[in-house]
Amino acid sequence: MTDSPVSGGRLQSLDALRGFDMLFIMGGGALVEALARAADSPALNAVARQMEHAAWHGFAFFDMIFPLFLFIAGISFPFSLAARQTRGLGTAAIHRRIIRRGVLLIALGLVYNGILQEGPVEVRYPSVLGRIGLAWMLGALIYMHTRTWTRSAVIAAILVGYWLLLALCPAPDGGGAGPYTPEGNLAGYIDRTVLPGKLYLGIHDPEGLLGTVPATATALLGMMAGTWVRLQRRGLTPGRKALGLAVGGATLVAAGWLWHLAFPINKNLWSSSFVCLAGGLSALLFALFYYLIDVTHWWRQTLFLRVIGLNSITIYMAQRIVGFGGIAAFLLGGLVGLLPETWQETGMAAAYLMVSWLFLYFLWRHRIFLKT
Repeated sequence: MTDSPVSGGRLQSLDALRGFDMLFIMGGGALVEALARAADSPALNAVARQMEHAAWHGFAFFDMIFPLFLFIAGISFPFSLAARQTRGLGTAAIHRRIIRRGVLLIALGLVYNGILQEGPVEVRYPSVLGRIGLAWMLGALIYMHTRTWTRSAVIAAILVGYWLLLALCPAPDGGGAGPYTPEGNLAGYIDRTVLPGKLYLGIHDPEGLLGTVPATATALLGMMAGTWVRLQRRGLTPGRKALGLAVGGATLVAAGWLWHLAFPINKNLWSSSFVCLAGGLSALLFALFYYLIDVTHWWRQTLFLRVIGLNSITIYMAQRIVGFGGIAAFLLGGLVGLLPETWQETGMAAAYLMVSWLFLYFLWRHRIFLKT
């Protein structure tokens, strides 16, 4: 097996899964929505509704994109940590690399949010990349200095502690609103009180400070999954590892839905039930990709996804900086204009996705990757 975790090779499934995740950010979601509007099919309309975030409580497929990326970043860490230790890097040097990566992601998040254009007063300071940087950094530092059972206890303590904190300490300025409402939750109050600049929802930010704590548990869940896949034990075949991932994922999904009865599933709050549900679904997806690609080699044609996955941060930033829409219109607008009017939006969405992918393919062909 060419890319087995036992041999220390790169997991093709992980790059493909990361690419699958980012596909929806780089235009895949917009393409599904445009296709549903053009076809006006009840089934496609139902799928298209999954391409939007839940307004507050609840869960849609698009709510999976962010935690799945963080979970994948967690999976990668045990592999990179082992590689660095094999090369002789000491603990202090690895600590510096972890912190540097976390700070770089926070900085990229500020650039993405427009700090260079809006300045430090008006910019939104919380960001997707900032949360990934902080949560991954904290998770990696915890992982380095704990063993498996201790990590499990830390995850449980984070999730239960966060639940109790929000339940027992509603926002002082919430006007009596419930502790899980936009006005009454403690996380929003902390952001309104502490953070400069603006918040995404005015009174609350989905990537705010306190929510980074349960997001650290998401990163740690990914690291636990990575540890499981790396594990070398007699009788523990890659197929059984995939089964173990699936069983663990299903258990987390069930726990998330049960916890929802007391602590609603909510991406904006990154609630503990959301961590369990999203973490469980992430583990199930990883189990599927790992089994099909790295275990059975049944699904070999993964280049399309791996090209995206190997430059995931690049395409995330490029969506903000590069005018892919204008390029697509310039190169393919005339061709799209030949389609029936009902299908022209779909055609432009497909052209946007194609141009974005070709940009990444050019980088892949020239071995250009943004490393953080």
